[in-house]
Amino acid sequence: VQLQASGGGLVQTGDSLRLSCAASGGTFSTYNMGWFRQVPGKEREFVAAISYRGSRTNYADSVKGRFTISRDNAKNTEYLQMNSLKPEDTAVYYCAASQDSSWWETDLTRYRYWGQETQVTVSS
Repeated sequence: VQLQASGGGLVQTGDSLRLSCAASGGTFSTYNMGWFRQVPGKEREFVAAISYRGSRTNYADSVKGRFTISRDNAKNTEYLQMNSLKPEDTAVYYCAASQDSSWWETDLTRYRYWGQETQVTVSS
């Protein structure tokens, strides 16, 4: 499966953004999906995950209550709604897919497919 992330941008503290991840070349509805982010000099970190049916989600503590992961299997697209953005949310964001990991998977090595980066910058 090929993944293409979009929706990043420059916003101010407290603003919202919605990232999208469009999938092609595979049966999207059979993949558990996730979002990760990375800042220069740090390891890529888990943000959120969603089961292949979209019925179960998992979030990093740092985004819980502010971010919402969702998916539309009919549109082969995953989303990350980011509200109440903070400067510390500034990072490059990646979407990822896996068929053989748990739906709540936080380990990036368990995701086989990755989209290209989309930059999110939150100014204070």
